[in-house]
Amino acid sequence: MKLATFDDQGRDAVGLIRNEALVPVADLLPDAPTTMIGLIEAGPTLLRALADMSSTDGNALPLAGVTLLPPIPRPGKILCIGLNYVDHAAEGGTTVPDYPAVFMRTASSLVAPGAPVLRPRRSDRLDYEAELTVVIGRRCHDVGEDEALDHVFGYTLFNDVSVRDYQRKTTQWTMGKNFDGTGPMGPAIVTKDDLPAGASGLGIRTRLNGQTVQDASTDQMVFKVPRLVSLISQVMTLEPGDVIATGTPSGVAHARKPPLWMKPGDRIEVEVDGIGTLGNPVADAAGSRLTDAA
Repeated sequence: MKLATFDDQGRDAVGLIRNEALVPVADLLPDAPTTMIGLIEAGPTLLRALADMSSTDGNALPLAGVTLLPPIPRPGKILCIGLNYVDHAAEGGTTVPDYPAVFMRTASSLVAPGAPVLRPRRSDRLDYEAELTVVIGRRCHDVGEDEALDHVFGYTLFNDVSVRDYQRKTTQWTMGKNFDGTGPMGPAIVTKDDLPAGASGLGIRTRLNGQTVQDASTDQMVFKVPRLVSLISQVMTLEPGDVIATGTPSGVAHARKPPLWMKPGDRIEVEVDGIGTLGNPVADAAGSRLTDAA
């Protein structure tokens, strides 16, 4: 099942995507929660009810005419994993850690599907990072790997756009990862029953202006989904709607010679098999003093 959050006359609403159309969940189940986190918290009974209505058209809206939002517009936690692909660590001259490199993003950095990624006023070193992203479905604390996937709701996509010079100003990456308008998420959440366990063996790739610049498999992750959920839950309680972006493969802009920084007018797409494609144009943030030659 593929679920998305969309703009319904200025309000967040949840829809079921199929056959290039979106059916509002409220049309199928009028008493259902109106937000994605509410739907996730409602549990498997509601999902089964939606699945039973999967052939019902309801008020089907052409997907091309719908304004999608990040599937979870305001997650309680946005957890990101660095250096989780061997080749990506190597291209940056870094060794693979024996414990995941975890950092956090803020909701103010999120970008909706199709909305512009903003090159900030203070830097032109704007880099792409395709990432499989886990959506937590059940509250969990200190769970083992063998039960971790029981707490996963589904998977979406994230483009962990990085402002590289700010990322390297300190040993902590927070500043380079949280500029406003630099974190595309979406376009939808695919429930875990529609994908291999742990979303293993899925192709993951990035295209910049139609050219493939990242191309790998989720099998290449150093820390797989069950391990990540287990390790993170040892430290903090994971709650419904929390998301974990699982790291990016090699091919990022800063490792190329010359670097392939994104610039206004570009289009960036990240894709994972079975989940979909998240596409965004690139634009300058308001008031930017940079030029394309900067």
